[in-house]
Amino acid sequence: MLDKLLKAACVASIAMGPATAAFADGHAINIRATANSNENDEDYDGLVVFKNYVENASNGAITVELFIGTQLCSNGAECLQGVADGSIDVFVTTSGGAAGIFPYVQIFDLPYLMADDRIAEEVLTNTDLVRQMRAKALEDSGDAIRIMTVGNTGGWRNFANTQRPVQEPGDLAGLKIRTVVADLPQELVRALGASPTPIPWPELFTSLQTGVVEGSKNGITDIMGMKFPDAGLQYVTLDGHAYMAAIWVMNNEKFMSMDDDMKRVIVDGFSALQQATFASPKRKSIQAYEDFVAGGGNLYVPTPEQKQAFQDAAAPVYDWFAANVDGGEEMLANFRAAIAEAEESIGAARMADME
Repeated sequence: MLDKLLKAACVASIAMGPATAAFADGHAINIRATANSNENDEDYDGLVVFKNYVENASNGAITVELFIGTQLCSNGAECLQGVADGSIDVFVTTSGGAAGIFPYVQIFDLPYLMADDRIAEEVLTNTDLVRQMRAKALEDSGDAIRIMTVGNTGGWRNFANTQRPVQEPGDLAGLKIRTVVADLPQELVRALGASPTPIPWPELFTSLQTGVVEGSKNGITDIMGMKFPDAGLQYVTLDGHAYMAAIWVMNNEKFMSMDDDMKRVIVDGFSALQQATFASPKRKSIQAYEDFVAGGGNLYVPTPEQKQAFQDAAAPVYDWFAANVDGGEEMLANFRAAIAEAEESIGAARMADME
């Protein structure tokens, strides 16, 4: 079943107590981990932390090989197939990259639902949302692909363009906005009155430069890392419409073949990885924003009323997701419940800290 779905999609050393053995028979475990990114990316930061933690916490019983870029696979569908067949042990994908196989992961592209980093991190760390998603992905992949954790890769998506300041939804009208191939981001762009234009990531610079597209939906670190201002991208609106989730998956057979001590090392390693990817974009974005403005970029922060106008205009996207995505209604309900739980927990903690 997974093969069919994939074909369709393609059209600081930390010690943790006494050392333990890898398997009952003493054989070492080697993990092949890949990310289709580079060494300046949050995904790489996370993998370095994961490798360091796991190798030290297992006292060398587990080794982690890092393959950054396209050494093992060239795109999300191909890499996920590698995880499913066991040629790749660990891979990180975006919601758009996994949407063809697990369409419900597009919940992270639903706009304006999570207010800020603290809410997003609470949802991903201390609610059952990721476990619910894990169970569904295991079922849909025939127990081949296991979601281990969800981190961040680039902060928040904001609208950016080459033409004019965008202060309210009407300012997007008519603009050709680059999206990924996945349906939900295209539905969002349409709902806001712009024209979605799917463009492969490596072609975006030239597409902005030549006017094939006039804008995009990206985090500031990606914008500056890819030098998009040099292609004319001079207007960024900090609407923060979507949290840039990074979905970390592992070959389930590899994970389940380990004894409980080694499973614990892996699970804790992914927790350390998650925290690293939460922190990395916050630090990197400070300089990225400074460089953008220093280079002549126009940075606009919507008022609360304008932010609400964006959210109101995007409302049809929620109904579209529930009606058109397999498992969408259930996952949207789970997502809203997790957000409400996070807001309540953080609100109570904040009040306690203010007393």
